[in-house]
Amino acid sequence: MPIITLPDGKQLEFDQPVSIYDVATRIGAGLAKAALGGKINDQIFDTSYLIEQDASLKIITDRDPEGLNIIRHSTAHLMAQAVKQLFPSAQVTIGPMIDNGFYYDFAYAHPFTPEDLEKIEKRMAELAKKDLPISRKVMSRVDAVKFFQSLGEDYKVQIIKELPETETISLYEQGDFTDLCRGSHVPSTGKLKAFKLMKLAGAYWRGDSNNAMLQRIYGTAWANKQDLTTYLERLEEAEKRDHRRIGKNLDLFHSQEEAPGMMFWHQNGWALYQNIIQYMRNKLQDNDYEEVFAPLILDRILWEKSGHWDKFDANMFTTMSENREYAIKPMNCPGHIQIYNQGLKSYRDLPLRMAEFGLCHRNELSGALHGLMRIREFVQDDAHVFCTEDQLQTEITTLIDIVLNTYHDFGFNDIVIRLATRPEKYIGTDENWQRAEKALEVALNEKQLAFDWAPGEGAFYGPKIEFHLRDCLERVWQCGTIQVDFSMPGRLGAEYVAKDGSRQPPIMVHRAILGSIERFIGILLEHYAGKLPLWLAPLQVIVLNITDRQADYAQKIIKTLKKQGIRCRADLRNEKIGFKIREHTLKYVPYQLIIGDKEMDALSVSVRTQAGEDLGSMSLEALTARLQAEMLQKK
Repeated sequence: MPIITLPDGKQLEFDQPVSIYDVATRIGAGLAKAALGGKINDQIFDTSYLIEQDASLKIITDRDPEGLNIIRHSTAHLMAQAVKQLFPSAQVTIGPMIDNGFYYDFAYAHPFTPEDLEKIEKRMAELAKKDLPISRKVMSRVDAVKFFQSLGEDYKVQIIKELPETETISLYEQGDFTDLCRGSHVPSTGKLKAFKLMKLAGAYWRGDSNNAMLQRIYGTAWANKQDLTTYLERLEEAEKRDHRRIGKNLDLFHSQEEAPGMMFWHQNGWALYQNIIQYMRNKLQDNDYEEVFAPLILDRILWEKSGHWDKFDANMFTTMSENREYAIKPMNCPGHIQIYNQGLKSYRDLPLRMAEFGLCHRNELSGALHGLMRIREFVQDDAHVFCTEDQLQTEITTLIDIVLNTYHDFGFNDIVIRLATRPEKYIGTDENWQRAEKALEVALNEKQLAFDWAPGEGAFYGPKIEFHLRDCLERVWQCGTIQVDFSMPGRLGAEYVAKDGSRQPPIMVHRAILGSIERFIGILLEHYAGKLPLWLAPLQVIVLNITDRQADYAQKIIKTLKKQGIRCRADLRNEKIGFKIREHTLKYVPYQLIIGDKEMDALSVSVRTQAGEDLGSMSLEALTARLQAEMLQKK
C-alpha cells in the first residue's frame, strides 16, 4: 500500500490506493479545500488522481505557480463552455495557457463582437458560481472520434486522428460541456474566481495561412480578484507607456505602409539613437574591440556554408543578380569571419575582438510586427571574439561583466539569466556542444550568478547565456546573449597557427549586449515612460525667452552650452512663457532655462526641471557643472 512522502520529508501511510484529494484531507481540511492538483515526481495531476504506489507528493494550491497554470488552463475550458452555450454552432479547436492568461480558437460563421465578449464573460461567471464538478475520463480513439463527430466538432476529430497511437485519449467534463484535453484541471468551476476576457483576434488553423481562419478570444485569469486588478492596472500603465505613443509625442520616429517593419528616424530620435551608439562605441574602445563593417548582401553559397540557409532561410530576404542568388544579412557573424580570414593568424593574435553596428534584415511575418519591438530592419550591437580554448573562460567572464555593467548604466538592475542548451536542429558535434555548455555554466558559477536552464533553446550553432531585463512594470525583455560556437569558424575556413605549428579553427564567441538598438530604444522609452535620464535625452536643455528682447542672449546661451557638449535648442516663438513651459514639460525636456530681463542683466538663467522643480537663478558655469556631473552619474 502506498507511502506518500511530503515536501518536508514527512511520510503518510495508507492501506489502499488514495487520491491526491484524500492525502490533502489527511493533512488538513483547509489544505483539502485549497487543493487544485498535486505534483507527483515532477508531474502535475488532478486532485482525483489515484496514487497506487509509493510516491513523493506536493499538494498544489493557488499560491504555487503550477496552481496558477491550472487555473488558467481551466478558465480556457470555462470560456469554451460559455461560448458553446451562447453560440451552439461554434466549433471548439484549441485553447492553451499563455503568459498571464489563455486563449481559445473557435470556428464560427459570424464574427464575435466586443458585446459578445461581455456576454461570454457574464456566462463564465454564472458557470463558475454553479461550482460544477470537473471530471476526467479516458476513451478509446475510436469512441472519442465517434463522440466528437456526434457533436459536429470536426476540429477535435482531426486533433485525435493526428495524435500518436500511444497517446492516451482523455476528456474533461463539466456540466453540459466535454472537451478533449490532457489536463490538469481544477476540481470544480467554483475555483475560478478572477478572470477577464481581453480581446479578439484572427488565427489560422494550425498557424498555416492555407487553412481556415479562426476567431481567437484572449483572456486573463488569476488566483484572486486583487491579483487580477493589479494586472489590469499594470496593463493600463503599459498602454500609457507604449513606445509608439511616446515616439510620436517626442517626435522620435514613425513607420508607414510603404516600409513595413522599418522605421523613419526623426532628428530627436536619431539623436537618441546616436547617443546609444556612442556609449556602446566607448565600451568597445575600453575593451579592445576592433570596429568593422561588412557588406549587407552576401552570396547564398556563404550562407549555406555557415548553416544559416538550412536553418534560417524562412526569415531571410533574398535577391537575384546576374543569375546569382544573394541574401540580405539577418546577422553579422559570417561577414566577420570573412574579415578574420584576411591574412594568416597566429595564436599570438588571439583573442581578436571584432564588433559591428550591423544593419540586419529579417523577414518577420507582417502580423508579428510591433513598433520597435518586432521589426524587419534593425541594427545589432554585434561582436565576435575569436579565441583559443585556453582563452575562452576568461573571455566569457569578462563579457558577463561588460553586459551587466552596461545594463546598470541604462537603469536596469534586475536581470534574469538563462542558459540555453542544444536545440533539435544544430550543427557541430555533441562533444563540442557539451564543452561549450560547460564553459558558459562555469563562467556563471564563477560570477556567482543565479540562472535558469533553458533546454533546447540554444542557437543552431551554439549554446548561449540569455540576459533578460525586468522593467519597472515587471515585464521581462530578452536583450543580450553570449554564445559559444565551435562550428561556424571551421565551416567558413577560419583558422590560426597554434603553438605547435598546426592549423586550428578558433572558437568564436558571439555576443550582443543591447541586441537590436531599435528594440532597446523601445524598451527604454517604456521603462522611463519617455522621461529619459539626462545623459540619454535627445534634447537636454531648452532655452525659453519671455520677450523678444532676450532673443540674442538666448542664442549666446545656446552657443555656450553646445561648446560644452550639451544638446540644446532655443524656443524664441512669440508665445506666453507659461504656454512654452507647459509644452516642453510635456515633451519631457529635462531642463528648461527661462530668461527675462533680470536674467539677461545678471548673465544668468532661471532653471526649471522637467518634474517642475524650480532651481532658481544660476550662472552658466554653475549650470554646466551640474549637467555634466549628472550625466557622468548616469542618473
